Amino acid sequence: MTAYTPVEEPQAPRAEAGGGRADRRRAASGDARGARGSALLVFVLPALATLACVLPGLGRRQLWRDEHATWWASSLSYGDLGRLIEHIDVVFTPYYAIMHLWIAVAGDSPAALRLPGALAMAVSAGLVGLIGRRVFAVRAGLLAGLLFAVVPAVTRYGQEARPYAFATLFALLATLLLLRALEKPSLRDWTLYGLAVAATGFGHLVALSVVAGHLCLVVLEKRRGDRIVHYAFAGAAMLGLSITLPMVAQGSGQSGQISWNVTTTQDLIDYPQELFGSWITGGVLMGAGLLGLLVARRYALLLASWTLLPPVLTFLTANQLHLFLPRYLLFTVPAWALLAGALVARLSGPLTPGARSGAGAKVLSGLLVTAVAAGYAFAALPGIDLAKRDMDDEPDYAAAAAAVAGKARPGDGMIFNGGLSERRAMSYELRDRRAPEDVLMEFTPQQNGSYGATECRRPARCLADVDRLWLVSTIRDGKPLLQGMNEKTAAVIAKDFEAGRRVELHRVTVQVLDRK
Repeated sequence: MTAYTPVEEPQAPRAEAGGGRADRRRAASGDARGARGSALLVFVLPALATLACVLPGLGRRQLWRDEHATWWASSLSYGDLGRLIEHIDVVFTPYYAIMHLWIAVAGDSPAALRLPGALAMAVSAGLVGLIGRRVFAVRAGLLAGLLFAVVPAVTRYGQEARPYAFATLFALLATLLLLRALEKPSLRDWTLYGLAVAATGFGHLVALSVVAGHLCLVVLEKRRGDRIVHYAFAGAAMLGLSITLPMVAQGSGQSGQISWNVTTTQDLIDYPQELFGSWITGGVLMGAGLLGLLVARRYALLLASWTLLPPVLTFLTANQLHLFLPRYLLFTVPAWALLAGALVARLSGPLTPGARSGAGAKVLSGLLVTAVAAGYAFAALPGIDLAKRDMDDEPDYAAAAAAVAGKARPGDGMIFNGGLSERRAMSYELRDRRAPEDVLMEFTPQQNGSYGATECRRPARCLADVDRLWLVSTIRDGKPLLQGMNEKTAAVIAKDFEAGRRVELHRVTVQVLDRK
């Protein structure tokens, strides 16, 4: 019988195995750093590009009527704001509450009022990049973010003191959180998704329609074998919707505030131009986006629902809900950018998230992204410039305020006529200057819980101690400046006052009226 002699195992293989583990750790660490680097790249570059478009001239364009409403509501005490939202604009309550705090810190200049929207739009561009990186490829996300950044409407509404940039941001955030929850489900991520859905609704109710696209993606995941994803999604979505439901219920009774929005077929024809800010940018991005559906694979249904369902639904219900307005649908622009980014990125290689490519492929991809982004930005420049100009259909209230403030004397009164929020606009423009007294105002907007004041029911008494009036009127086309005013008030003014100095401005007239 042969004796068994123990033999010491050689040490080299252990060292080799240990080295293999170390190599794998180093590789994993390198992959993690690379992933963080690519995420930073696709977020930061589009965000910076957006700021480069939006910040120059942020306060140059005059505020328009809706922005005056933001200033007015956000400057109210919380008690007065509560009375206001009982009657109107309850859907904007969170935005007004936040802007109230912002104004207390940053002031109420045009640039200060618009800065939150500019920052929200920059973050939105970064989120577009992150979503594109996650669902397609780094180059697709980067290009999508850059395309979004230079869309003229992004500059237009990034330079506006209204909540549309925030609705876009939260729709994107909800989408990104959903993608994370589907990839690595956790209670935290599903809860965050539900809260993001609620924030989307607080940004704008129409933006909640993005959840329809989310549902499509969840259905596809269920068909792929995930047995509980639909339960998790339902719970998270119901969390978000239940938070916004009280606001939706109260807001449904205030829909008359936008009943002026009568939609026609021409509005549908003009939709690409109005949504993107110019025909060329809208036509290019929508055309590329429709072709991008062919390469979007499992995300095609999500992006198709995101881009097409909101405008179709709002147009079909326009006569009942009056919600077909391009600014309400701004949150669909990112989806068009994502589809266009996917189409172009597919030309330089497969759309595989996290896939490695050689140096030559990276150079080719970089050149392609740069060329397409630069070409689209060049085409967008005229639209961006136009977005920063004063709106042609808005009165020049800043010049009207300058005309009044430069010549007003103590004891003068100021009166208003027209239907373009003259009183509120002049209140803003004269907020830091001594202004004539609003002599016809009997009950303030705060007392009414509204944006409008109640004018004097006995005008002769209200005007008895005033020897000179400043009339700010938006009546045009050669019509009498008092046309449409309360008949009793107009009669008193015509009887007791005569026309003096008159200043004709863009869509507004300042008329001095001296007592006879």
